[in-house]
Amino acid sequence: MPSLDALCLRLTGQTLEVVQHQLMAIRANVWSWLLVTLKIRKPRLQLADCDSKARCIVVLSPGGPERLEFWPLDDDLATVGYNVSEAIAPRDPRSRSLTRVATPPPPGLVVVRITHFSVNYADVTIRWGLYESAIKFVGYPIVPGFDFSGVVEAVGDGVDNLRAGDAVFGITFFGAYSSRLLVPASQCRKTPKALTAAEAAALPSVAGTALHAMALAQFWPAAPPTRNRAVLVHSAAGGVGSMLVQMAKTLGCSPVVGVVGALHKVEACKACGADTVVCKAGRQDWWDDVAAASPEGYAAIFDANGVSTLRNSYDALAQTGRLVIFGFHTNLPTVSSTLSPWHWLRMAKGMASMPTFEPMDLVLSSKSIHGFNLSFFADETDLVDAYMAQLLAWVSAGQLRVARVETFAFDMLPAAHALIQGGQSVGKIVCETAT
Repeated sequence: MPSLDALCLRLTGQTLEVVQHQLMAIRANVWSWLLVTLKIRKPRLQLADCDSKARCIVVLSPGGPERLEFWPLDDDLATVGYNVSEAIAPRDPRSRSLTRVATPPPPGLVVVRITHFSVNYADVTIRWGLYESAIKFVGYPIVPGFDFSGVVEAVGDGVDNLRAGDAVFGITFFGAYSSRLLVPASQCRKTPKALTAAEAAALPSVAGTALHAMALAQFWPAAPPTRNRAVLVHSAAGGVGSMLVQMAKTLGCSPVVGVVGALHKVEACKACGADTVVCKAGRQDWWDDVAAASPEGYAAIFDANGVSTLRNSYDALAQTGRLVIFGFHTNLPTVSSTLSPWHWLRMAKGMASMPTFEPMDLVLSSKSIHGFNLSFFADETDLVDAYMAQLLAWVSAGQLRVARVETFAFDMLPAAHALIQGGQSVGKIVCETAT
């Protein structure tokens, strides 16, 4: 009889390391679900339990909101991304997300007092134990969070573009759920006057994801000389989707067609510049509207849904079309709690139903499929620099904006997670660290 590891390998086609990580997440979630169901384990995230003015939010182990906990950042303690070398920023024994900060900080690094951080769907999957880079590079306990805004507190040698007191925003490879962060200066930029602190915190991850998707679709930095420039954006009113719609319009794509999952998202998508908005709520025939909007097919389709749309997205491509995949949201549940055994069975069913694509068909149709996860791009410093420069240029020119920001208090993070998990959010969600 095959082992559980062997069975999962056969079903998913993943590497042994990934399968082992997934099994760890299943065990941790089911155990936490059992303790919550029996009312043995209760939510931990109580701001009153943390007296320190500087604090961070830690995911203790994979599970639901009950695995979130405030940890104090006393004295010289700060959070840190996985790409900062442990040789210059030794990690705290409790978590690889924490480090002791020297005075001044190590060369090339800055200490930022975070005022706002962004909440992304990826953070929820980190909490569930399903985000591969978080497990591979950090493990648990972990401080999630990719983007932030705040004020520089201290700079290390060799940092010429920033100084203490500068208002900045930037990206970190985990660690943004915090009020103090040690981060490479190269990953920070001065906050432009066109953005509030909350908007600045909301920008880097979603805009960077959207721009990389546009690059893979060959619409940036320069669009190819092709006749068909029609693009389709799924989840077009969300964080990444709203950025994709704006970038597509700026880069000369037409028509730009957005798909949304609720009526209240239609106007938000139109406000970002979509030529046509297809609302799929309660409909089985919405793909007919997608086809009607571009009868020749699409030059590029951006899909983070997963199993529910990938096959149809591929079929909707025109010749030479490019399908860009950056998520699998519909494979995951919309509950805000710990994942039960039934949720895992549903996800297993989704994995088993994942479409496959024939190499011969790719050749004969001249179509291509691209996938990526920016959390693995920590060493791509030149790419990050180029993307940040372009994003700031668009913001300054009024060609890119954060469509909508909803702000939560630090201790209301579970509610922020619940909102983004439920698929009802529009634009971006941000938490404010001040109390």
